[in-house]
Amino acid sequence: PITPGELLCLGSSLAFSGLFYYLYRKKARVVARIQEAPKLQVDDDLPALVSAADGRCLPYVALEGIVLPAKAVLTSHYHEGLQGVIQKLLLKEHRLIWNSLARSW
Repeated sequence: PITPGELLCLGSSLAFSGLFYYLYRKKARVVARIQEAPKLQVDDDLPALVSAADGRCLPYVALEGIVLPAKAVLTSHYHEGLQGVIQKLLLKEHRLIWNSLARSW
């Protein structure tokens, strides 16, 4: 016979497995969209392409182009010839959603 404690453990195990599988599939879809993102070059045609897009926004895009450092190039101490720059400005767009329960944005 199965005890109520074993049923509780089995049920909670199934519930957690379902939850984690749902979260995994949700993140896998996002990763697939990012990997399928179109690659665009940073050139004079980019502003026209953005303004022609729906809502003047390109959801997932990989931009390729030349990056110039603001001050000095960072050089790796461990790999010769490897250089990098630090991103100085990061723009994040946050959607505002009305929360009717808290009556706030």
